[in-house]
Amino acid sequence: MKFGVITFPGSNCDQDMIYVLETIMGYETVNLWHKDTDLQGVDCAVLPGGFSYGDYLRSGAIAKMSPIMKSVIEFANNGGYVFGVCNGFQILTESGLLPGALRHNSSHKFICKNVFIKPASKTAGISADLDHSKGYKIPIAHGEGNYYCSAETLEALKANDQIIFQYCTENGEVTDTVNPNGTLENIAGVCNADKNVFGMMPHPERAADEELNNQDGLALFRSMIAHMELV
Repeated sequence: MKFGVITFPGSNCDQDMIYVLETIMGYETVNLWHKDTDLQGVDCAVLPGGFSYGDYLRSGAIAKMSPIMKSVIEFANNGGYVFGVCNGFQILTESGLLPGALRHNSSHKFICKNVFIKPASKTAGISADLDHSKGYKIPIAHGEGNYYCSAETLEALKANDQIIFQYCTENGEVTDTVNPNGTLENIAGVCNADKNVFGMMPHPERAADEELNNQDGLALFRSMIAHMELV
C-alpha cells in the first residue's frame, strides 16, 4: 500500500499526514509537489489541510488548477482512491470530484476545537468498520467548513449512502446544538457515488498519536485502508 501526500503552496498539514501514514502506520508514503504530474504509482492520493494559495477567490478554487490535479482527477475517475481533509475536501469539491461546496462558517469566524463526529455511511470504506453509535473525537480548524448542496444532491447523497460523517455529541447524537459551522444536516464529510473519493473537514491526522492523548483518527485510517486492501 503506497500513499502520496500532495503539497500545495500554503499547505500546512502535509507533514502531519505523512508522519501518521509513514511513521505511525508504517506505509510507504511519498510527498508529491503540486507542479508534478506523476503520482508515482500510489494507491491513494491525499490532499491535506492548509490554506492553498492563501484561500484566495474561494478555498481550493486556485489549487484545482494545479498541474497535479489533472492527474488526480484521471486517477480518481479510473477508480483510484483519493482522500481530502479540510482544504483538501474544499479542493475536491472545487474540482468536481465530490458534490456540493464548502461555504463560510455561519459564525463568519475561524473555528479550531475538538468536535465529535458520527459515522453515517455503512458502505464507504472510511466509515464502514467504525462503531456507528459512537462519537469520535476529531479536531476541526477551518473558516469555510459549512457544507452545502442542492436538495436534489442531498437526496442523492442519502440514497447512495454517501454521507460519511456527521457532527454529533460525545454520545453520538446528531443535533443542531453541536453543528459547529452551519453545515447542512451536520454533514462533516461525503464521498463520491463510487466510494473511492472521500472528503471531510475534521482532521483525523491530528487525532492519531498517543502523545496527543487521542487516537480516534486512527480508526478512520484503518477502516479506509482495510477496504482499499480488499479491492
